[in-house]
Amino acid sequence: MKSYQTKQIRNIAIVGHSGEGKTTLTEAMLYNAKAIDRMGKVENGTTVSDYDPEEAKRQISISASIAPLEWKDHKINVIDVPGYFDFVGEMAASMRVADAAVILVHGVSGPAVGTEKAWQYCKKYNLGRIFFVNNMDREHANFQKAIDSLQEIFGNSVIALQEAIMENDKFVGYIDILNMKAYRFEGKGVSEIEIPANYEDSAETLREQLMESVASTDEELMEKYFETMELSREDLLRGLHIGLQDGSVVPVLCGAAASNLCVDKLMDCINEFVPSSADRPAAKCLDVKAGETIDCACDSSAPFSALVFKTVADPFVGKLSLFKVMSGVLRSDMTIYNTNAEKSEKPGNLYVMCGKNQTTVNELVAGDIGAMAKLQYTMTGNTLCDPSKPVKFDDIEFPKPCISLAVSAAKQGEEDKVFGGLSRLSEEDPSFKVVKSETSNDTLICGQGELHIEIIIGKLKNKFGASAVLKDPVIPYRETIKKKVNAQGRHKKQTGGHGQFGDCWIEFSPITDGSADFLFEDRVVGGAVPRNFIPAVEKGLREAIQKGVLAGFPVVNLKCALYDGSYHPVDSNEMAFKTAASLAFKKGMSEANPVLLEPIYHVEIIVPGDYMGDVIGDMNRRRGRIMGMDPLEDGLQKIIAEVPESEMFKYATDLRSMTQARGSFDMWFERYEEAPANVAQKVIEQAKKDAENDD
Repeated sequence: MKSYQTKQIRNIAIVGHSGEGKTTLTEAMLYNAKAIDRMGKVENGTTVSDYDPEEAKRQISISASIAPLEWKDHKINVIDVPGYFDFVGEMAASMRVADAAVILVHGVSGPAVGTEKAWQYCKKYNLGRIFFVNNMDREHANFQKAIDSLQEIFGNSVIALQEAIMENDKFVGYIDILNMKAYRFEGKGVSEIEIPANYEDSAETLREQLMESVASTDEELMEKYFETMELSREDLLRGLHIGLQDGSVVPVLCGAAASNLCVDKLMDCINEFVPSSADRPAAKCLDVKAGETIDCACDSSAPFSALVFKTVADPFVGKLSLFKVMSGVLRSDMTIYNTNAEKSEKPGNLYVMCGKNQTTVNELVAGDIGAMAKLQYTMTGNTLCDPSKPVKFDDIEFPKPCISLAVSAAKQGEEDKVFGGLSRLSEEDPSFKVVKSETSNDTLICGQGELHIEIIIGKLKNKFGASAVLKDPVIPYRETIKKKVNAQGRHKKQTGGHGQFGDCWIEFSPITDGSADFLFEDRVVGGAVPRNFIPAVEKGLREAIQKGVLAGFPVVNLKCALYDGSYHPVDSNEMAFKTAASLAFKKGMSEANPVLLEPIYHVEIIVPGDYMGDVIGDMNRRRGRIMGMDPLEDGLQKIIAEVPESEMFKYATDLRSMTQARGSFDMWFERYEEAPANVAQKVIEQAKKDAENDD
């Protein structure tokens, strides 16, 4: 691949709903550019960008993949982005380095939820976008219906650059609205034809709409259009370039990726009016030395800087860091500085990635995407730069995990292998986390959905040869008491020689203000319990509260006051008083009206207004309390609720189902509350069964 300047490079994210043909479109683009000899198929696992064994097995994209190609004196870095919602982290990282996005729409079914999600990400990152209505070679495909749906959802900025020519429900050609020429498919090529009579009026209408849209992007174009009611091809291209960059014009093209129809026209459009990184607004970054935010223009003559947007974990090759050069030029003999880690890195070989294949290059210019292996300190989201001009870009904002499962090694002794592999995979995919539960002994794997976690466990097996087991996390119930009681704990044991004797009276009372989980008070007077044994009593109580009398859960909000007791001058010792304290605890807890507490979570759910009724009804069924509702922009509503944690398992899956994946939520621990009697009874019965099984 020859060298290209920044102005000749285009970074294009291929996005949209799962199953719309993004990977197939990437294959067709590579084939047209002669980067591959023949097009692979998703169902056969032979595509360039879906190279992971899990992708081949499931026939879906799991990770974003880079596929660079050369097309008419330009380099296009195609980023094939997964459409399945469990892999939204890949979307977040890819959009951060893209210059524009091609959003795929199905020619039969039209826009889907994934179309809306992709649009929202484009808005968030201020990216220009092109709609590509795919699968026009399918039965019942309808380009005009797709256009109407897109305009209804996204507004009049959506403008057709082509019109599909259909004969007997077959896609036989297209009209180029920009040049007002028609073409018919002939074998692997096209032949120019007259615009069919039955399409003349609609084509003329589309051209007028195109000119009106383009004219509105620039005052000079607007004046010219009002004067002549006509714009030249150069005018249209200029306006499209402006409009695509600021989002005021969203072109729509048609085609069929699997049949490689009109894909070359999409590639031409990317070259002609998609902005390069140099044409886009300068990225903001922190000047580390000055301590102030500055503009970082994508200019090859500026000091070097780059953003690492993806990490690939490989047990054999090691860590592979994918990055976009944000400014300057990176050469393999340079020393670079990681601002986040505050460490220098030696890059070694520079690569250009095409799927899993690596091609060594000598340098990469501003705006280009490349990779480096075995960077010691570098993680996803880090900034690499010239040591003499340290800068730092904002971290990539990954979505928070919304589902958690307990994970453990399938085989005893493989814990290090399992958790070491998961740690490596979390470097590759920051949208999942491995954390130790603060309230139980579980280690939790937290991700974007059940499939996401399932695939991580599959990768763990395939890449690192480690098998893990998943199960629902233990709900961290707690126990407490509701009334004050006095209880005696008396331990007496004679085994020949010295025996054991400890006797203590303890007052147990609830802490109602939430100021502490456990308090111990020494009220002993007159030496009823010798001073040297009192710490043993406290220790016995602290150990005893780890297992309550109802279901074996830790006891909280408990005050224990030692006020009396007795001892034997020979047989009393620390162990005896520790045991006596434990006996007093069991007796006191049983008499003090013990209750089960359940964790309550604060939940904030964001959904379109149309789904409010279903979501609120579902919350009520989960024993949730609706605390409030706030309207947001774009017709969204925020529902604020408090819900028991036990009712929120796999809520991510249920919410996705209820809202067609349009809903999202965040939740965090709020407090403990007394569980209803029927819930407590079930928990206690299950705890007894589990204890019997353990025995």
